[in-house]
Parts: sequence; structure tokens; C-alpha cells
Amino acid sequence: MSTVRPIRRALVSVSDKTGVVDFARGLVGCGVEIVSTGGTARLLAQAGVAVRKISELTGVPEMLDGRVKTLHPAIHGGILARRGRDDAELAAQGIAPIDLVVASLYPFEATAARAGADRDDIIEMIDIGGPTMIRAAAKNAADVAVVSDREDYAAVLTAIEREGGLEEGERRRLAVRAFRRTADYDAAIAAWMDGAGHNGRQEAFPRRFAPVFERREVLRYGENPHQRAALYAESGHAGGAVVNARQLQGKPLSFNNLADADAAWSLAASFEAPACVIVKHLNPCGVAIADRLEAAYERAFACDPGSAFGGIIAFNRALDGACLERVLANQFVEVVIAPSFESAVTGLAAAKPNLRLLAAAEVTAERSNRWDFRRLDGGLLVQDADVPGGLPDDCEVAGARAPDGAERDALDFAWHVVQAVRSNAIVIARDGATLGIGAGQMSRVDAVRLAGLKAERAGLALAGSVLASDAFFPFRDNIDEAARLGVRAIVQPGGSRRDAEVIEAANEHGMAMIMTHVRHFRH
Repeated sequence: MSTVRPIRRALVSVSDKTGVVDFARGLVGCGVEIVSTGGTARLLAQAGVAVRKISELTGVPEMLDGRVKTLHPAIHGGILARRGRDDAELAAQGIAPIDLVVASLYPFEATAARAGADRDDIIEMIDIGGPTMIRAAAKNAADVAVVSDREDYAAVLTAIEREGGLEEGERRRLAVRAFRRTADYDAAIAAWMDGAGHNGRQEAFPRRFAPVFERREVLRYGENPHQRAALYAESGHAGGAVVNARQLQGKPLSFNNLADADAAWSLAASFEAPACVIVKHLNPCGVAIADRLEAAYERAFACDPGSAFGGIIAFNRALDGACLERVLANQFVEVVIAPSFESAVTGLAAAKPNLRLLAAAEVTAERSNRWDFRRLDGGLLVQDADVPGGLPDDCEVAGARAPDGAERDALDFAWHVVQAVRSNAIVIARDGATLGIGAGQMSRVDAVRLAGLKAERAGLALAGSVLASDAFFPFRDNIDEAARLGVRAIVQPGGSRRDAEVIEAANEHGMAMIMTHVRHFRH
């Protein structure tokens, strides 16, 4: 039979103070004595919660600007003492047992991730007393409970109200959670120390890289039904608009749904104007911006209606009922993701129980701090994320003719989109909408032809359009094919040995051409 250990005294010392007042008040209501430190003690006292300062137990004031508060035998003896074995020694030393430790750690990860954070400020966020208390309590889980995450407040308080304490299985669960938290914390500190080096030296990548991910859910299957799969969230990462999204309706998301939704949202969220992005198999098959979401959707859908069937659609504004009504009239859609949904949307969506609605989680972390991972057999490739954006300021006019204002705006849009397309990638666009997308081809000229074929199938005229290429053109045949399609302006990185030949071809066709000197391969 599981043993319930009563909770009579709790040590509460938290950096994240969300919900701690109500939790502590609930503990006091159960007859638990609260001992606390620094800012937590002041907060509880101001809220009228009965609390003893830690210095009353240690006989020593907090010192070194709060660096030393709980590092004392009166605290750790009370936590580590084995009930029924060390009681006499505790009594001889005048130390009272501590039955519950509630601690959250200094926000090291968030501070280290903040752009321009001062090195000394980051170091001050390396918690010493917190991990020590958490590990001590977790080690002594046979007798002591530890709460290292505020998500456990409600369950722990309910158990104490009902049983007067926590049973063995719950103490063990909390201990496992605590050790995982301190392991993640130490890994983050080690990675930062390794990358930051000493004497201000900065290194982009640590010598030992140990990212930590926490399982969110087991999925029905992976890319294919015979593959098992799960969704994990990166510990300490403030991003994750799709990973942390709220699903408002529909059956559970699949592996492919999540991957496509992330690709669609990443591109849609990178536009400032109202935007719609339709994705199929990780590639956008239609992208548009407009004054209204409904107009953006109509123009994105027109690019490739056949591929849009069963796709994932992302909007970067709150979705209204009229727009969703248009989507449902046009096509079958697996997932619609937006920052929020107006009330009319839920009524319309209810008639389509298999339609998943995802409210994207707000992302406050700087996107430039992201890393991309690529698994290899026995290894891992890590790189800075390549976040889509418009034309660089230092673009070079390479041909005899500079693009006019409308062409440059269209080139900016096409360049923005092509960065999200799998290589070799070609995007043909006009007036803030894609007309044809050629993705994932081994030959760049085939990507140009595919983009033209897509536009032809959709019945879209390409006369006066612009074209963006994610990498340079190796031969002039790409330019000749673009001219045949009706393209009038091109943006590309440049850097080929045959740049002169390519520029000459553009001049022959009267095309404007600009070079960005930035490549955007996406394999």
C-alpha cells in the first residue's frame, strides 16, 4: 500500500511567482507552516499569508545580495533527513524537518537568450540555492515532496487537502520532474558557458551540444502509417507558434499536419501585410498579400487550386467568417492556422468536424535566435535559421534596365516567398501574389519550366510578371525560358561563373535584373 507522507512544513522560494500566493494560502489553510526567502517571503507577507523568514531557521541573515540564503544545515538537514532514522540527530541540532520544497529557478535561459544581455547579468541568473534544494528534496523523495513547476500547484494542493500529504507515487513523479528540470538547467548553463567562452570571447556554437526536448504527445503515426512518432517541445525555448498552438476543433494533428502547419505559419507570420499561405508537403503552393484576408486567400488559391486541395492554410491576422466561408466553398482543407478566430468562424467550422482550427501561440522571442537542426546518421547539423524576408538594402542592378516601382515591389514579394520554397526554387509573381512555383527540382531550368506549367494549368497569364530564384542561374537557358513565359524582371543572388552570359540574356530580352548576393537554399 502506498505511503502518504504528511506535509507540515513547506519551504517556498520561487523566481516565477505566478500563482504562488494562492498556492501558499491553500497550504496554510491545510495547517502547513510556510518558510520562505527574499522576494517570495515579502510577497506572501504583503498578501496576508502567514510566513516565517528563512533567517529565523538559520539564525543567519541573507547575504551577498541574496546569493546566500538557503545554503545552511538548518535547511538542508531538514530536507535530507530520513524519517525514522535521522530524527534524533535533527532534534539534537534543533533542526525541524521540511516536508515540502517549492522552488522555481532563476530565469537563466530567458536571460541568456535576450539580445544584448550583459554577461554579468546572465551569470547572476545561475541559480545555486534553488537547484540544491530541489535536488535534495528529490533525492529524499521517500519522505519529502518537491514542486519545481507551478503547473503542479493545483494537483499537489488537492492531494494535501484530501489526504494531508502526498503518496509515494506522486512524490516519485515530482522528483523525476525536478531532476529533469535541474538537468535541463545545467545543460543550458554549460552550453552558454561553452559558447560564451571567457574574457568576452564569443563562439557561435558550443563544443558540446545537448538540446533538451520534452514530449508533448504521442502521435497516431509518423510520415507514414508504419512509422511511430511523437511531438516534442524544446525546453527553455520561448518560440513554438505551432508546437504551442491551441487546437480549437478537429481530430488530432498528424506528423505531416504539424510539419506543414509550421512551414505555412513561419512564412505567413513573416509578412507585415495581411497574408495567406497555402502549403502542401512543406512547399507553398500559393501565397498572397492583400488589404483583406479573403482577397489574399482568393489570390493564393488561384495560383495552384489542384495542389491546394487537402493543404494547410495559414493567415497572419484574426480569421473572419467570410474568409473561412470562401475557403470551405473552394476546397477541402486539413488545417487552418491563424493568431485568432472571430466568433463566426467557430459556427462555420462546427459543420466540418474534421477541420482542424489552430490558434497560433504568441511568440515573443526574437526569431533570429533560432537554430535549425538536421539529423544525420550518428550526428547532427546545426545552423542559424534562415528566416524569410524582403530584398536586402544593397541589391545590385545587374542588367541594363532597372526595375520600375511596381516591378521592384513584385520582386520584393517574390524574393520573400522563394526563401520558403524547397530548392531548386523558382517563384513567379505579380502584384503581391504568386502565379507559379517550381519547387524541389534537381535542375534549375526545370524549376522555371515547372513554375510556368503551374501557372498555365491555373489559367494565369504571366505577361509582365517577375521571377525570383533562390540561387544563381548556371546557364542562360533559364533566362530564355523565363522570357518565353512573359517574365519582365528577375531577382537572383548572382555569383555564377556565367553571370555575364546570364545578364546579357536578360538585356537581350529587355528584362530588368537585380542581384542580392545572398543565397537561400532550402534542402
